Amino acid sequence: MDAAEPLVDEENGEKTTKIQEEEEEEDRDVEKGFHGQPPPPPPPAATGGDNFHMSRMQRLSATNPLRLVMNAGTRVASPSPYHSPAPAPAPAPARHQRRSFLNPFRHRPSPAPAPVPVTVPAPEQYRPSPVSVPAPDQYQPSPAPSQTRSTPTITPQQPSVVTLNSRSYTNKFSLFLFMVHMIAAIGLVCFLVFKGIQGLLEAGEAQRKEKRLLKYFLPQVEAASLLSITLAFVWQKTMRMWPIFMVHFVLWGSFVLTLSAGILLICFQRPATDGVGVVFIMFAIGNGLYSCWVTPRIKFCTKVLTKSLEPVPKFGDLNRPTYLTLAAGFLWMSLWILAVIGAINFYFPPLIIIALVLSMAWVTEVMRNVVNLTVSRVIALYYLRGMQSSTQFCFQRALSVNLGSACLGSLFVPAIEALRIVARGLNLLEGEDEFMFCCAHCGLKIMDSIFKRGNGWAYVQIATYGKSFVKASQDTWELFQKREMESIVDSDMTSAICFLTGVCSGSICVIVVGAWTFSVYPNFTATLALLSAYVGYLLTRIAMALPHACVSSYYVCYAENPDNRLFDKTIQERINSIKTDRDCIVPTPRSVPSRFAR
Repeated sequence: MDAAEPLVDEENGEKTTKIQEEEEEEDRDVEKGFHGQPPPPPPPAATGGDNFHMSRMQRLSATNPLRLVMNAGTRVASPSPYHSPAPAPAPAPARHQRRSFLNPFRHRPSPAPAPVPVTVPAPEQYRPSPVSVPAPDQYQPSPAPSQTRSTPTITPQQPSVVTLNSRSYTNKFSLFLFMVHMIAAIGLVCFLVFKGIQGLLEAGEAQRKEKRLLKYFLPQVEAASLLSITLAFVWQKTMRMWPIFMVHFVLWGSFVLTLSAGILLICFQRPATDGVGVVFIMFAIGNGLYSCWVTPRIKFCTKVLTKSLEPVPKFGDLNRPTYLTLAAGFLWMSLWILAVIGAINFYFPPLIIIALVLSMAWVTEVMRNVVNLTVSRVIALYYLRGMQSSTQFCFQRALSVNLGSACLGSLFVPAIEALRIVARGLNLLEGEDEFMFCCAHCGLKIMDSIFKRGNGWAYVQIATYGKSFVKASQDTWELFQKREMESIVDSDMTSAICFLTGVCSGSICVIVVGAWTFSVYPNFTATLALLSAYVGYLLTRIAMALPHACVSSYYVCYAENPDNRLFDKTIQERINSIKTDRDCIVPTPRSVPSRFAR
């Protein structure tokens, strides 16, 4: 057809002067049609040739097959909403439709304003370049003016993945304080050892006093250290082999041994030994009352202890950190004893000795918690991930990354545990004196708040996830509350059993060292009795960190994933029996009774 020739020439970029003149004339007609005025009919004289065919094409219907064939070369955009709703003019030829009805705002979508009259630009400005016109199959419909061209896809935030190999140090401030303390303690011990050597070399009263201490004081303390380390491994081994027997033995053995040590000291019939003996007897009486009180809970305690110690044989080197820690503790204890002897030749010996005693307590407690963290990580990863972790790697993490949390927990956990004991005692002795017990329950409320932010169960999450001490304590307690395990962990006897195991070692050391000292130099009997009990308790507690960590990991890992196949129904059955009042316990009070609330 002749009408298609200008289209082919336009696509090829070849246009004659005659065609351009015709296009300008017809574009002026189309521009008039946008203002609601139909173009005038062509004069009869001009009708003919191409104009005749073009006028025929303009009169074709939009559904005419010939019109559809002509429009197949391009896709005409829908009329812009900016045009006024005037009657549609006669359709223009295909080559003019593509040039005239393309929407110039197709790449700039914006909200649709009120319709306003628009003046169509000049044909030479409105005609698209042949290079910029895409192929017919690449045309896409223009988006609605009220929609944006690209809507940003909102990706849901992924939950943070908990890492098991966090390398960030926890509780850096407490770690800094402990390192400063260790530097000061090492400096003080070295200085006091130097003063002790200096006193031995100088003639006089100081030399005679120090020789007497070295002869009748140092051997007994060293013997107490070695005896306590031996007893620590005996208690741990028997606890792993016969947990049911050992729970009963520790409860009643500590009572018998403490009472025996107190009676022995009183039998020496010296004022100092009598005072120390009375203290031991009073402690034995309290120990016996506690053993009677917790008798209903022994069965559950032995079940959990037996179950929690099952993974220990799978790790042959799990006790290696305990060996290393006890060896370091023995060496530090030997230097510490020499420093105590050297403090006799320095100013204010009582104050210096008290400072050394407190320093030793913190150092040994940190050693115990380092073993606790190591064992907790190994056992917890076995429960939660089924991993055979390297004990050496876990020990290195406990000595570096998690050491700050061990230092902080070593300061607060013993005090918090003591408050729990006081809370149980006040709960049993509660009476009708409103003033006294209102103050007591106020203190218990404070203890409750502190306990949720600092407890011994936190070491499992510290070792596993690398959390800080306070954060781990809060998360662990929330897990217990979620699983309704508060009453169970409140009534847990594991920490008490480990504590009484240290008391057993201390009482045995008192009996042995006290009898030895009284036979060679009676003046040191009371002092060495207290010191041997202190040394025996501290070193035994380091070894007993292994069973304590196993039980703690069992509780915390069960609270995190109770459906693990490694756990049985012991804890769930205990919870059900408490709910149905089949098992009565006396928990630590967590709230103020209504009659004391104001």
